[in-house]
Amino acid sequence: MPRPKTSQTRQRIQEAALELFTEQGVRQTSLRQIADRLGLTKPALYYHFESREELVTSLLQPLVDDLDALLAEDEAASEIDARDLLGRYFDVSYKHHALMGLMRQDLPALGEVGFVTRVLGWRRRLTVLLAGPDADTAAQARAIVALGGLADCLVLLAETPVDELREATLDAACAALGPS
Repeated sequence: MPRPKTSQTRQRIQEAALELFTEQGVRQTSLRQIADRLGLTKPALYYHFESREELVTSLLQPLVDDLDALLAEDEAASEIDARDLLGRYFDVSYKHHALMGLMRQDLPALGEVGFVTRVLGWRRRLTVLLAGPDADTAAQARAIVALGGLADCLVLLAETPVDELREATLDAACAALGPS
């Protein structure tokens, strides 16, 4: 059987790591366990990732890239449609739903690689986009509730068909924002 290409091996390591991190927690999962699950030697795993932190960061990077791009696009726009923004935020979050589950389960470990700070930054930026830069406390609170509720729906209603979940979640998030 031909040996997998390097990028395929890297992806297999990431997939196995995400499974183990979700099952056991990030800190409770050793690189040895990941290597063993894949039938790799530990040096082979180290060829792709020098540390557990680097591996965790590599798992989070696609989500970081997607949310940074979403926010940059909306921050450059002259006008914001709240439902559209929330819909695209839902779509990015859903695309990375496995990471959302890991965030819920092992937030302290993700904080060690600076991810919690990044999430809070995104939430602040989204709040400004949804409520406006000079919004009062009530408008900011409604935007925060809309965003937090959307994120919770992705985790707590994960078994719901995505089209149904998206529609119900956007309706609820927009209701939390109040009339436009």
